[in-house]
Amino acid sequence: MHEEIRFAREEDCERMLELVRELANYEKAPQEVTVTLQHFKETGFGENPIWKAFVATVNDEIVGFALYYVRYSTWKGARLYLEDFIVTENMRGKGLGKKLFERVLKQAKADNYQGVVWQVLDWNQPGINFYNKYNASFDGGWLNASLSAEQLAKYV
Repeated sequence: MHEEIRFAREEDCERMLELVRELANYEKAPQEVTVTLQHFKETGFGENPIWKAFVATVNDEIVGFALYYVRYSTWKGARLYLEDFIVTENMRGKGLGKKLFERVLKQAKADNYQGVVWQVLDWNQPGINFYNKYNASFDGGWLNASLSAEQLAKYV
């Protein structure tokens, strides 16, 4: 079995979106995935890319990825924001998640970020257990807020 962690390439986007849908199903929100393949590719590999990702492959098949971008905190400075981190279900528990997550941490350090931040659902005990292995801090008291494109259209 040949494993590799590498930077994502444009041709990986279709498989990455399949994994996004798998993650959305796991998080009980499949209807929330509305991004198109074209938009996904453009925002990662177009003229002004806004995200980067690492993919985990086994025998050249993508079985996981970690997608990130820069988040700026006026209190903390530039930090790497881990937007999505998934290893497909049948490959979990084999150490790939650890390798993938640690590759993200290595990149954050190399790029001199002031830390790494992400979200995990409060009911996702396997995810929480994974992050606890790294002595992660969990913030309480913050509520996530957002406006969709449709909501923005009403005000702009």
